[in-house]
Amino acid sequence: MDKFIGHFEESKKWVGNVCLAAHNRGYENNYFAGAKQLKEEDKIIYHYENSNKQYKVQKNEIIKATDLTCLEDTEENILTLITCVENEPDYRRCVKAIEIKP
Repeated sequence: MDKFIGHFEESKKWVGNVCLAAHNRGYENNYFAGAKQLKEEDKIIYHYENSNKQYKVQKNEIIKATDLTCLEDTEENILTLITCVENEPDYRRCVKAIEIKP
């Protein structure tokens, strides 16, 4: 995660629940620096290989670091972003967004 956004191996890369992790502060590459400010209806563009998908934020919440339910696969195309919470090592920020169908 020092150079790239991390992908949770147990999650999908294009369909279902795509789960990604990145730093939001304190490192050279803080890809999720704006995660805290994301709100419902904000759009996120996910680029993988030579394709893009657009997602709409549904929730932005704080979860326990041990809560892995957000990584479970889904029938719907969901984008899940995970990052740390400042000065709270036992918690993570979890942003869930649903695909905007073309």
